[in-house]
Amino acid sequence: MSPSIAVAPRVLVADERPEVIQSLRLLLQGEGFATDSVGSARGVVSALEQHDYDVLIMDVDYAETGVNGSGQPLLDRLADREPTMPIVVLARSNGVEGAIDAVRRGATDFVETPWDNARLLSTLRTQVELSRALRRTQRLEGENRLLRPVGQAGLIAESRAMRKTLRLMERVAPSDANVLVTGEHGSGKEVVARWIHGASGRAEAPMVVLDPGRLPDGLFEREIFGHIRGALPDSDGERVGCFELADGGTLFLDEIATMALSHQVRLLRVLQSGEVQRLGSGKSRRVDVRVISSTNADVSRAVHAGAFREDLLYRLNTVEITVPPLRERREDLEPLTHAFLERTTARYGRPTVALAPAARDALFDHPWPGNVRELEHAIERSVLLSRDGVIQVDDLGLRAPSEGMPVLETMTLNAAEKILIQKALLRCEGNVTRAAGALGLSRSALYRRLQRHGL
Repeated sequence: MSPSIAVAPRVLVADERPEVIQSLRLLLQGEGFATDSVGSARGVVSALEQHDYDVLIMDVDYAETGVNGSGQPLLDRLADREPTMPIVVLARSNGVEGAIDAVRRGATDFVETPWDNARLLSTLRTQVELSRALRRTQRLEGENRLLRPVGQAGLIAESRAMRKTLRLMERVAPSDANVLVTGEHGSGKEVVARWIHGASGRAEAPMVVLDPGRLPDGLFEREIFGHIRGALPDSDGERVGCFELADGGTLFLDEIATMALSHQVRLLRVLQSGEVQRLGSGKSRRVDVRVISSTNADVSRAVHAGAFREDLLYRLNTVEITVPPLRERREDLEPLTHAFLERTTARYGRPTVALAPAARDALFDHPWPGNVRELEHAIERSVLLSRDGVIQVDDLGLRAPSEGMPVLETMTLNAAEKILIQKALLRCEGNVTRAAGALGLSRSALYRRLQRHGL
């Protein structure tokens, strides 16, 4: 067991099946966990009122079960009352879609039954470490401390989708766990990385940013390891590598899926040993670096294709955080717009500007394929082009959604289905249940299509 979990972690197991409770109790007690168990959703609420737990394992069916007079689902009640407690959902063979929905709405992870013991134990230990680190930080600095980096790092999280991401960030930030941030181009992955660094115990140390996929072989080694004087024929000086620069702090590796396999091997060695050696030097240096990486690609698919090392992925994604695209966080559109307006007018010394009603409508009707970055560029452009202190539609430079779209008659059935699903999600502001109804599908059928299309 990890040395950071010295006191036996306390786990609450909630399931109506006695055989599941018994199996988990035997497994967890044999690994040093203290366990309590209940057989209903109401039992979960009662147990949490009497004791503190490091993690909750519960049947997926309990997530939607009403637990008070208003019928509030258990998962929503836990999100309000126990925001720092990790929740691992047990997915039955026919309940994976419900488990995915539970994770989207606030659960930490899900495990399919019958479970793999090693994976379940690894998940629980990681979540125990993260929740304890967060609680320690809150006790020392007050519960509002972790929210301050939101403004410092430019993070806006008023939407339900982004609040869920923020809760996971709050759990992860105080620990030293490596983090993989996933999301589409322009969704704000680096902003999330900077928030985590700023909310961690490493905030006073540097955060170094590197895009390893753009570096050729020779330059990659120079950037990562550095070199001593005279080690390279084209350089007379000495260079400190990124790992040494980030010592005590954070190294942010952007778009790791584009990294060459030869680079992956070198990076893996550093992560395994915790040591770097400058080119031309025979001396190794120990470094203490937390690695946060990002990708807009499906790294698991790259692993299966042989383009990314599975052992490296395990080192990088102790915790995975997904940043939702802007189309799934429509409530954030207005505050983001105001924040970008204030920043841009201050940068260019312009007077305050306002959005014409038609321009505001255009912002809310746009699908934002370029996400937050596209919105920021549109606002910057509009501030520079606006006249008389008012931003008009043309100032935004938004391309109509139909422009550049393939003609329906030339599309494959899969491509047409993907576009229809995207449009339905946009109209329904990311609400899967409403989108499924609009498309004439069940929620589980829509989830299967979302997985198939990578949405």
